[in-house]
Amino acid sequence: MENLMSKIRSLDAYPKINEDFYSRTLSGGVITLASSIVMFLLFFSELRLYLHAVTETKLVVDTSRGERLRINFDVTFPALPCSMLSLDAMDISGEQHLDVRHDITKKRIDIHGNVIETRQEGIGHPKIEKPLQRHGGRLEHNETYCGSCFGAETADDDCCNSCEEVREAYRKKGWALSNPDLIDQCKREGFLQRIKDEEGEGCNIYGFLDVNKVAGNFHFAPGKSFQQANVHVHDLLAFQKDSFNISHKINRLAFGDYFPGVVNPLDGVEWTQQTPNGMYQYFIKVVPTVYTDVNGHNIQSNQFSVTEHFKGAEIGRLQSIPGVFFFYDLSPIKVTFTEQHVSFLHFLTNVCAIVGGVFTVSGIIDSFVYHGQKAIKKKMEIGKFS
Repeated sequence: MENLMSKIRSLDAYPKINEDFYSRTLSGGVITLASSIVMFLLFFSELRLYLHAVTETKLVVDTSRGERLRINFDVTFPALPCSMLSLDAMDISGEQHLDVRHDITKKRIDIHGNVIETRQEGIGHPKIEKPLQRHGGRLEHNETYCGSCFGAETADDDCCNSCEEVREAYRKKGWALSNPDLIDQCKREGFLQRIKDEEGEGCNIYGFLDVNKVAGNFHFAPGKSFQQANVHVHDLLAFQKDSFNISHKINRLAFGDYFPGVVNPLDGVEWTQQTPNGMYQYFIKVVPTVYTDVNGHNIQSNQFSVTEHFKGAEIGRLQSIPGVFFFYDLSPIKVTFTEQHVSFLHFLTNVCAIVGGVFTVSGIIDSFVYHGQKAIKKKMEIGKFS
């Protein structure tokens, strides 16, 4: 047994030195204190990394097909009334959403930004107290009102019972409504008067669009839009104005759901128009993103980068549509963020490396200082140190 213990003792890689042979120095004490502080700081830093999840980033080719893209927006136009503002969306697949009204809300605001009225788009039209029949007389008992579309009917039994329906019928025909006062429904509803009443007001429009996940654009512009000879145009004649101020502030613009760490570069961006008319364009590159938290929950979203350009109206050239346009394209590369905890063995390995590394480096520094002091002291004793 004693022989076995003796063999094990001979394997000791850490031979002990008798305390009588120790020589403690002031420099050694300072180095020990400094190394201990460094060791504790590195240990707590490693502990913090271990207790909190780390995010791993990967780039992969986006192979998804047939998905939809949700665009969340909140934009304020301080000098463009809500009655003029419309929203259109279209993509390269040919799908178009003209004069979008569902899932958006408009707020009339005054010059100071105070809310005057909140209006959910697409809910009803102004009530007609005394509707007129086609022949111009009053309705009889149980008689149904059917207003004229003023030549824009697609069938004999088509009816336009409000100014909005007449404008919509004209839009589908690709016609501009030059003088709303000539339209009975618009005159009775006070279309032009409503525009005059909102003069000097602004509009805050917010909501979301659900579009195909392909390249496309959406834009905010005055007037109803329609196709004329395969060209997208807006009916601006009805407003009887020469200029439109498209100054705007983007409160929020996001392509998809929020996820931790996302940065939307257009949030809070503000632009003021200096010329009578123009088109402000944002060119956006959308990067599909998947965020997976520590519990394994996936968030399918997007990030984006953007560049900007303003196209002013030039004399002698056809004016571009006044409005704010967002042209977006999709990147073929998908970014994946995965939250995960550092394993305990990895944490233990790093702690051992910290302790061993600090002890080794401090030992080298202490040895260098000690032998340096000793050599200087020896030279001073023999009088050769100057």
